[in-house]
Amino acid sequence: MDVGPRLKQIRKQFGLSQRELAKRAGVTNSTISMIEKSSVSPSVSSLKKVLSGIPMSLVEFFSTEGDNDMPQVVYRDEEMMDLSVGEGVKYQLVGKAYGQRAIAFLKETYAPGADTGEDMYEHQGEESGMVVEGKLELTVDGDVYELNPGDGYYFDSTRPHRFRNPYGEPCVVVSATTPANF
Repeated sequence: MDVGPRLKQIRKQFGLSQRELAKRAGVTNSTISMIEKSSVSPSVSSLKKVLSGIPMSLVEFFSTEGDNDMPQVVYRDEEMMDLSVGEGVKYQLVGKAYGQRAIAFLKETYAPGADTGEDMYEHQGEESGMVVEGKLELTVDGDVYELNPGDGYYFDSTRPHRFRNPYGEPCVVVSATTPANF
């Protein structure tokens, strides 16, 4: 999914001008304009910040389907909802058809050199995960941790945090966040 046209469509659905969305989200008007024109590819943290002005989660942003009365139970790899934004970081959500979720359960893939952006994440809830392939650098409250396959993490998401892969091989993480407003 192309982020720019999707943002423009949603912004218009909510009856917001670029200027109003920028003001609500605490970003510049040119930031909204460049994203909508696809002249920049925002990081996950930047897109989350822009969507906070609507307000809307990444799951809602990327969802194109309505809720099902009988959601599916098993999700094959090709059926995962792709929540990827920017270069090098791929997020796949398990349970795309499950409307009112309590957790976001994700498969995250970080290409060599990829990260979640310069901005540190801070939000209500908790996060946990486990590295299944490669290595990951996790920063929480300024402390930097190197995680290897089999290593896991669990922390309160109000603590400033960031994920990156400064290593030469891809990293795969299975994670869960609450609340599910990823």
